[in-house]
Amino acid sequence: MNRYLLAIDAGTGSIRSVIFDLEGNQISSGQQEWTHKEDPRYPGSMDFDIKINYEIMLDCITSSISNADISPESIIAISSASMREGIVLYDSEATEIWACANVDSRSSAEVTELAKISENFENEIYQKSGQTFSLGAIARILWVKNNLPDVYSKVACVTMLNDWINRKLTGILAVDPSNGCTTGMFDVNQRNWDADIALKCGIKPGIFPKVYESGTVLGNITEEVTEQTGLSTQCIVVTGGGDAQIGCVGVGAVKPGQAALFGGSFWQLEFNTDRAIIDPEGRVRVNCHSVPGIWQHEMIAFFPGLVMRWFRDAFCQLEKLVEKETDIDAYALLDKQAEKVPVGSYGLLSSFSCIQNYSSWKHGAPCFTNFSLDPEKFNKGTFFRSLLENAAMVTFGHLQILNKLNNIEIKDIVFASGASKSRVWCQIVADVLGVTLRVPKIKEAAALGTAFCAGVGAGIYKNIGDAVDRYVSIEKTYFPNMENHEKYQKIFVTWKKINMNQLENSDNGLLNHMWKAPGL
Repeated sequence: MNRYLLAIDAGTGSIRSVIFDLEGNQISSGQQEWTHKEDPRYPGSMDFDIKINYEIMLDCITSSISNADISPESIIAISSASMREGIVLYDSEATEIWACANVDSRSSAEVTELAKISENFENEIYQKSGQTFSLGAIARILWVKNNLPDVYSKVACVTMLNDWINRKLTGILAVDPSNGCTTGMFDVNQRNWDADIALKCGIKPGIFPKVYESGTVLGNITEEVTEQTGLSTQCIVVTGGGDAQIGCVGVGAVKPGQAALFGGSFWQLEFNTDRAIIDPEGRVRVNCHSVPGIWQHEMIAFFPGLVMRWFRDAFCQLEKLVEKETDIDAYALLDKQAEKVPVGSYGLLSSFSCIQNYSSWKHGAPCFTNFSLDPEKFNKGTFFRSLLENAAMVTFGHLQILNKLNNIEIKDIVFASGASKSRVWCQIVADVLGVTLRVPKIKEAAALGTAFCAGVGAGIYKNIGDAVDRYVSIEKTYFPNMENHEKYQKIFVTWKKINMNQLENSDNGLLNHMWKAPGL
């Protein structure tokens, strides 16, 4: 009987169950959207519905098995990845009592109060954890303490959402460093909980489960899950991790000095280090990688993928109609128009995300600027190209910070996720950054990286690096046009000034911020 690995990839908007063979080939998948509902009593809340979402997860597992037309007993190992920052709280019986998704923003008041403890308090915590208060678990747990005291009194444990999946499959509570570190209550160097951080922030001690590195066997599937899915009780469950870190595994960025860029709704630039180097200026997020002994510097550009969707839906009805009639993707049609536009989009600049400053994370109002009423130059293709260039400009700003912080010149980046499917966008990114861009064969990498973790636990691969060496391949390489790079370097100076002016005008109340972290 053939044997298979199952990866559960729990994102913000949907959850997937993906089955792979032992050579890393995707066999089938089952996917469903899930929603996180706002409690009308608490603005900004995004509750994670434990009961409904568990049923959705089981449905995905069974549908992926059915779609693969295999015996459930042929699946030998399961691992999971999830959105970062989403948390689940449990009572002393390991029963879930409260959970929220990563997009939950109800704890702004708690972030503000934490910052008031002392002028340097947040930076003090950042220097140890690599995290700020705005996205981590600390402020959210304090919100529960302040607003749901009966729930807080019962809290005995906290995990991330991928750990909750493991708990549902095995009955075992544990976390992995790559996602656990995003709580902000880790000593990032030690890759373990730091109870002192929690105490200083006013959170009760003793709520921290054991930490196991990604690729560690937790236990076997429970009999209950076997009855619900048909999976064998001999099937093991293996620790996975946070979606970005696991994604790096899936594209092969597992060694120090390697970099990966994920071009989705958000753009995440990840750089691997052999130690947890903390940015003295607090601009960079520092995470544990899913690979033991490796850390990551993370820089995030907000909304490039969502901006493209907005532009398509707001202004490109013709392209959407053609797509419907011919099956030619609307974005491919827009790419053809953008390809005819010269470097710099005739001077048109768009600003849709600020360069990350993790200690003061906010983005000014979006804008298009510096265009004339000349339809031959300033048309749909030009505006679309300026958005492609904007995403690359933000990423170039991030690259400069990482180069300086690590005293290195990053010259080679793996580029994955949706944006990497666009040949035009790939070349623009290579030209703006002045780097070689390598696009892997498998672009949606989180599920593959998760399957590799499952395979390590099952003894199929010696370690994560072994799996990567054997089964990750590059499909296309883009080399920078250095003449274009020189042009973009000059454009970047102007773009950055416009970008900062938008932020200043937003800070002064003249415009609305596109986004800002809770508590700012």
